[in-house]
Amino acid sequence: MTDPQWFKSSYSSNGGACIEVAPNFPGVVPVRDSKDPEGGALVVPAASWSAFVAGVQAGDFGAV
Repeated sequence: MTDPQWFKSSYSSNGGACIEVAPNFPGVVPVRDSKDPEGGALVVPAASWSAFVAGVQAGDFGAV
């Protein structure tokens, strides 16, 4: 079994509202709350994650 290799974006600040992803699994991307690393992960299909990231980059979701 592969161990997740978690990382968060270099754009993240230390504000505490961060997620971490482990992109080292074929076909899926686990996502977790960086404040609660033992709290489990949401696993999404890689294509869905790519579409979400593209939407963020395009500004489709507005400012937070």
